[in-house]
Parts: sequence; C-alpha cells; structure tokens
Amino acid sequence: MPVRLRMAMHGRRHNRIFHLVAINQRTRRDAKPMELLGIYDPALKLGDTHKTVKWSVDRIKYWLGVGALPSKSVVKLLERGGVLPPDSKYHPKVSGPKFGTESSKDSSSGSTSSSEMTSATS
Repeated sequence: MPVRLRMAMHGRRHNRIFHLVAINQRTRRDAKPMELLGIYDPALKLGDTHKTVKWSVDRIKYWLGVGALPSKSVVKLLERGGVLPPDSKYHPKVSGPKFGTESSKDSSSGSTSSSEMTSATS
C-alpha cells in the first residue's frame, strides 16, 4: 500500500486549516488518514505575525524513513520548517530540455540548410 504525506483540507470557506496526514495515496483528499502528523493554519489571527504550524517531527521522519512520499506542498512546508534540507531527495529537480537528443540532430542538419539558404540569397 503506497503511503503519501499530504494535506487534508478542513474548515469553512475562507477559514481553512490543513492537516498534514499519512494516508494511502489511492484514497480521496479528505478520507480518514492512517495518522495525523500536524496542523497548518495559514490564517493570521489578530496580533499574530506568523502562520501557525504544529507537527510531530519524529513521526514525520518515521513515515519518510519507511518510504512514504510527500506531496510537493508538503515538501515546501517541511523545507520552510527545517524538517527537510532544501536539497533533499524529495525536492523536485530541474531537468534540462525534454528532447535534448532530437535538438542536437536538428541543429546539425539545420546548420547545413541555413548555410545553403544564405548562399542562395546573396
């Protein structure tokens, strides 16, 4: 059973809170989780200067250790909180061009055709 660490949305409209949960990846977003790992409240209360995050770092590290994959939003939140380093294996990597081999073939054939075109126009 593949396990994901992801956010479950709760609360009324314009007053949402998010639960950080360990859950089977094939279930719906707000289904009953295996374990509640933390609560993220993005709304600022009167007089507060920071958003509220309460979590169990030990349990998060346990789930990551047994192979649970965090979602992109959870990776961002854990990196901001210092639970994951910024260069962790869960951080999405920036890849090069998708069709690198085809572009190199096109550039070699394209250079000969462009030189023919310049000589024809001169």
